[in-house]
Amino acid sequence: MAHFDYLKKVPYFNELEDKSLEEIHKISIIKSFKKGSIIFIEGEKGEAIYFVKSGKVKISKTSSIGKEYIIKIMEKGDIFAESILFAGGEYPATAEAIEDSEVIMLKNKDIENLILKNTEIALSIIKLMAKRLKNVSYIIENLALRDSIGRTASVLLTFAKERGVNVKEGILLNLNLNRQDLANIIGISRETVTRVLSQMDKEGIIKLNRNKVIIKDIERLREML
Repeated sequence: MAHFDYLKKVPYFNELEDKSLEEIHKISIIKSFKKGSIIFIEGEKGEAIYFVKSGKVKISKTSSIGKEYIIKIMEKGDIFAESILFAGGEYPATAEAIEDSEVIMLKNKDIENLILKNTEIALSIIKLMAKRLKNVSYIIENLALRDSIGRTASVLLTFAKERGVNVKEGILLNLNLNRQDLANIIGISRETVTRVLSQMDKEGIIKLNRNKVIIKDIERLREML
């Protein structure tokens, strides 16, 4: 087993040849964070991009009145803080470990030097940035055009695609999020998300069970978009 095999579990790198993976391994810094630890804070000078090696990381922003908005929960293989790659600047959000986690840290200057001498890695980074840009466009569309029911349905469908587990009753989403966290991700109030989920449960579209949700009728959920 090669010492850089952990990089093959990162979707953005798993198609690279071993030689390129070895080069990335050389500049990789593995850091461990306990649950509740801050990885970086919004507004800090950005110097690196990160990948989740294990655990979960919450990416959030804080409004001028102190309200937290969760952008996304990052899991194994996900990238975050990539917006400061090449451009530099400050971290646009805060990253917090919500489970004991390990992250792969790649410093900007090291990546830039590597890209200059390795075209395969350069193409991988370009594809990575293009995919993330597409995801950002989707998030903007979701927040701007959909009502609270549509937003909730959209987030549940995204979770189903990214981490859903097929079970006898449907698709299990083990969210490990409380109602406030889920409301922050969707961009609506806690009371509204509770009301929307309860209505979906009543109509048999989903089944609620503490921090778990089972999507029982995914087609009806899609119709709510």
